[in-house]
Amino acid sequence: MTARVLIAEDEPNIVESLSFLLKREGLDVTAVLDGEETLRALQADAPDVVILDVMLPSMDGFSILKQIRADPRLKALRVIVLTAKGQAQDRRTAEEIGADAFITKPFSNRDVVERVRRLAGL
Repeated sequence: MTARVLIAEDEPNIVESLSFLLKREGLDVTAVLDGEETLRALQADAPDVVILDVMLPSMDGFSILKQIRADPRLKALRVIVLTAKGQAQDRRTAEEIGADAFITKPFSNRDVVERVRRLAGL
């Protein structure tokens, strides 16, 4: 079975880069560009792993993560928080809400791939 990854990111270059890397690893990748679209995609068909940017249009990643953890159908979903804001407070907030991993931009391609594979159980 192929692991499915949802990328919630509004920067087209980052979406393209992450999609390429993860597809090359044999993962099934879908991308959405804003917070509301992220929630709709998760409700319609939850993936194995979400790469969730903090700064999204219409709803920030922390608010989305809170909704994921509050939803009984989604609360076990594996979430990697991706952000350009690498402050310790952002990391603490992500961990307190329930992020499974936290990656700052710019990121190491290898690090992202390894974390996705680990969280997907590959």
